[in-house]
Amino acid sequence: MKLLSAACFQILSQLEDTIEQISPEDLSRPSSTLSGSTIGQHFRHTLEFFLCLEKGFETGVINYDKRAHDKRIETNKPMAISSIRSIRGFIEGRLQDKALQLEVCYERHSDEYCAIPTNYYRELTYNIEHAIHHMAIIKIGVSEIAPYIKLPDHFGVAISTVRYREAVSDHKQD
Repeated sequence: MKLLSAACFQILSQLEDTIEQISPEDLSRPSSTLSGSTIGQHFRHTLEFFLCLEKGFETGVINYDKRAHDKRIETNKPMAISSIRSIRGFIEGRLQDKALQLEVCYERHSDEYCAIPTNYYRELTYNIEHAIHHMAIIKIGVSEIAPYIKLPDHFGVAISTVRYREAVSDHKQD
């Protein structure tokens, strides 16, 4: 579905542009506003969900709990950019839906997963929403740690919210 791919590419482009602007030091600087987490950790977390989707597409089983937690993605700008480009390449080549299984476990002291039927389009949609959520958090971190970064006006804002705000604004002008 081209609409999902286009939305995904827009998000990935915004993330790549932000990573290109941030200094390596600020990427790894803990934020008091973010409870000590770093902007880089939120980038890594977001990108690793897409990487789990890619792996799951190949195996037929997605498990977001089993991400790599690869510190290189959160601390190394070239590695983060390379991950974004890899994800973009994966999505470009996947225009057909595919049935998948999602493994989830919500018990703290258990490693028993239940499998839920899902599909590629549904999980890509989830990854888009998940990315927007973390982009909103990244935006908060950027305002504290790296205010020199120029973010798009709608960075970390759901499209439905953008449309709503535009409709309200247009209505007020009438």
